[in-house]
Amino acid sequence: MHRLDRVFAHDDPTGEIGAAWGVKERLRMLLACTDLDTARGLHGVAVVAADLPEAWRLWETINDWWDEIETFIETLVTNARTEAANTAVKHIKRTGRGYRNHRHYQARILLRSYRQTRWRRARLNQQATTANCG
Repeated sequence: MHRLDRVFAHDDPTGEIGAAWGVKERLRMLLACTDLDTARGLHGVAVVAADLPEAWRLWETINDWWDEIETFIETLVTNARTEAANTAVKHIKRTGRGYRNHRHYQARILLRSYRQTRWRRARLNQQATTANCG
């Protein structure tokens, strides 16, 4: 933290970078929070203190997405794996330069999915084995 304070003191004479960093950290705290009332107030304080146009735009975005953020705070469930799979499929399509045969395209997607699943299972098994050895 001392190093960051030195960087802000030397490279941020207006205090804007430090204020933006504070807003970012409050957003991280908001997403880690388990109490909805506390979460709602956490980010607002930093946005008001920073008083930056970017921070106010972020505040508006958080307000627009509050129902989804609230659901995440209550359930800790995200659609990250689905989004990652969609990104992988788009990457396969982009690097394939236009598959002419739909079966080849489908096979490529399924092979990638299988490889990811195998890797994830192996990693989980390794973690379980390591945890049991202690």
